[in-house]
Amino acid sequence: MTMTDTSLKPLAPTTSPLQLVSRYGVFVAFLLLLVFNVAVTPNFLSWQTLNVNLTQVATIVIVATGMTLVIATGGIDLSVGSLMAISGALAPMIFMGKLLPVDNVALAVTLAFVIPVIAAAACGWFNGFLVTHFSIQPIVATLVFFIAGRGIAQVMTNGNLQVFKNPPFQFIAMGHIAGIPAQVVLMVVIAVLAYCLIRYTVLGRQIIAVGGNEKAARLTGIPVRRVKTFVYVISGALAGIAGLIVVARNSASDANLVGMGMELDAIAAVAVGGALLTGGRANIFGTLMGAFVIQLVRYTLLANGVPDAAALVVKAGLIILAVFIQLRADRT
Repeated sequence: MTMTDTSLKPLAPTTSPLQLVSRYGVFVAFLLLLVFNVAVTPNFLSWQTLNVNLTQVATIVIVATGMTLVIATGGIDLSVGSLMAISGALAPMIFMGKLLPVDNVALAVTLAFVIPVIAAAACGWFNGFLVTHFSIQPIVATLVFFIAGRGIAQVMTNGNLQVFKNPPFQFIAMGHIAGIPAQVVLMVVIAVLAYCLIRYTVLGRQIIAVGGNEKAARLTGIPVRRVKTFVYVISGALAGIAGLIVVARNSASDANLVGMGMELDAIAAVAVGGALLTGGRANIFGTLMGAFVIQLVRYTLLANGVPDAAALVVKAGLIILAVFIQLRADRT
């Protein structure tokens, strides 16, 4: 009697229901929200509704992309909303001549795009510096600009609302490229670049390695400080871009409101998208879908007469649910 070959084959790994939910739950939630809105929400299948949701989700995706990179290293960035306020306050001051007397309109608009993003990236570098050189917990380090950043923006503008009309600058939010809103095109480009960074570059693999096991990454020669500082700089820069989009869309800059609550939206998008909040995993496409889910939840509630405050409760619940599923899935 001989033993058959099949008896020697290892058992195939099984996928638990929680792992399936963790992997595909965001897509199921997105589809369910679409079906619900098609059935219940008036005029949901209209170009106007599509345009509203795409333009509203663009800034969430842009900020959440940077947040994904930060969380992949095991960090978090609470300052993104305040950095949006700083960027949004700087831009009108530049092209309106309040900060720099520039006579050339094209140069003024160019500087209004470049300087605020550099300033936001510099603030991100400061966050990374606190984390890497002083070993301050990321939630505490980024809390500095979470509190002070909006105050800085209010001081720069003296607390005044800046109202403007500048079509070249506002193209980033109001313009179209091949019939597609410019901010949506920018959102897609940023998401694709981030995906390629994580998927195909050495730096991307280093980001995941640092988040997975920082001590092991350091022993293998990965420049951990440089990698962690880089992701905070990128997060700050993307927050700066999102701030420009918001003020350009509103034709006004209000340091009290620009970026308010964006850190919650970004973290929720990353968590719902399937990234581990403890680091070691980055799912850019999942973050994209998570942002769409967050936006659709908000739109669904508002379109059906539910106060906006309820959306905050729902988003907080989504974060708790996503983290719970991730933890349970990792243990199975």
